[in-house]
Amino acid sequence: MSKINKILVANRGEIAVRIMRTCREMGIATVAVFSEADRTSMHVRYADEAYYVGPAPSKDSYLKADKIIEVALKSKADAIHPGYGFLSENAAFARLCRENGIVFIGPTAEVIDKMGDKIQARKAMIAAGVPVVPGTTEAIKSEDEAIETIESIGLPVMIKASAGGGGKGMRLVEKAANIISAVRAARSEALASFGDDAVYIEKYVSSPHHIEFQVLGDEHGNVVHLFERECSIQRRHQKMVEETPSVLMTEDLRYQMGKHAVDAAKAVNYVGAGTIEFLVDNDLNYYFLEMNTRLQVEHPITERVTGIDLVKKQIEVAGGMHLNLIQSELEQKGHAIECRIYAEDSDNNFMPSPGKIHNITEPLGLGVRTDGYVYEGYEIPIHYDPMISKLIVWAQTREEAIQRMRRALYEYKITGIRSSLKFLNRIMETPDFVTGNYDTNFIEKNRKTLMAESVEELEQQDMVIISAYFDFVNRKNKIIPTKELNPANNRWKKYTYQKNFDRL
Repeated sequence: MSKINKILVANRGEIAVRIMRTCREMGIATVAVFSEADRTSMHVRYADEAYYVGPAPSKDSYLKADKIIEVALKSKADAIHPGYGFLSENAAFARLCRENGIVFIGPTAEVIDKMGDKIQARKAMIAAGVPVVPGTTEAIKSEDEAIETIESIGLPVMIKASAGGGGKGMRLVEKAANIISAVRAARSEALASFGDDAVYIEKYVSSPHHIEFQVLGDEHGNVVHLFERECSIQRRHQKMVEETPSVLMTEDLRYQMGKHAVDAAKAVNYVGAGTIEFLVDNDLNYYFLEMNTRLQVEHPITERVTGIDLVKKQIEVAGGMHLNLIQSELEQKGHAIECRIYAEDSDNNFMPSPGKIHNITEPLGLGVRTDGYVYEGYEIPIHYDPMISKLIVWAQTREEAIQRMRRALYEYKITGIRSSLKFLNRIMETPDFVTGNYDTNFIEKNRKTLMAESVEELEQQDMVIISAYFDFVNRKNKIIPTKELNPANNRWKKYTYQKNFDRL
């Protein structure tokens, strides 16, 4: 067992702050790394030590494995927690940690390699008896082979990058005429995103639920699951809302899927926190999708219904401790929902909306948790993922949790940028969500409801902006208002005033 006294958090934003909070509770010192764009970020302020690692682009800073190791050695950190994204599923980085005598808080490099390659992962799951979506177990070598394979499987199919994730290198094929173009597009995107153009083919499961099981393992062979999370509300294959328990789940289905999740983790001698992701169809047939060999963005809702600090468990098992959790004694209490707050314009094709935070008020009260990293005056950089916080609520029942989330979203105020707050509130009020009658096509099925702001809401936004603008004019007497109308709806162009605000 190795004593961990200092941890370097090789990440940024809300996840870096969240990890450091647990470290502080455990009496463990923390080291932050930051890029040029993150000099004033909250994780830099919160850590005990902070080191500059490079320019704003992540490839020149947060992805510079050798620089991260250099800082860890210089600061005498015992371990590195990679968070999620960046180097969290980079087997070469895990090896580099091991070679330099630094504990990598996560699975071994060999496990990351095996489960990070989607084809190898499918083979491992088949060998472990875990159900997988019908498809290939080898990379497609040619376009002709792709045509022959799809003819045998039957349309529709998904073409996926073997080294992929996050929706990249993925194409849905519904017509035979589109097979070749889809293969070429998936390969091209996979090569650009992952440096590997290998793709494979899976049968497309229409209108599935995306359900993942949280697993924990230690180096002594103990593995448990901490139940499921429903992650079906997505845009561009990126999750927006997660909840637990899943409305779809029955006790028998939970038992079977949980058992297969544990079997999957044991099959690769998994150590640490990870997730086994499944697709579940309308007949409650389920299939292994992939394994994430790291902490997930949505881990707080599992923490809330189980009472277990997942980051603390990661640190403990990385130090060689026994898991000390018994499956039969674990249970879910109440219902938890997470909304991801993005700096984006949800009504404009989810375009990122970086910029300076003028004012922010985060919700408080019973059963509300916010994992964030921004503050008034902070400027959200353009270089990274636009997620700025996660809003988590808990209540005794799902109905109460939805009501609590609506209240919390109402209280959450951010000015200076566009955010997904109003879009998320519309999700909470959509009948299909309220009744639990939804799948991965939820946003597309409810697009008209979700995307259409009411005239009153738009006009109210306009009046707030115009009033604030003229207030600045009257008090500062610096600029004269420019009357610029939108010819499409004869309303003031909101961005005109926003730009003027930024100049004041």
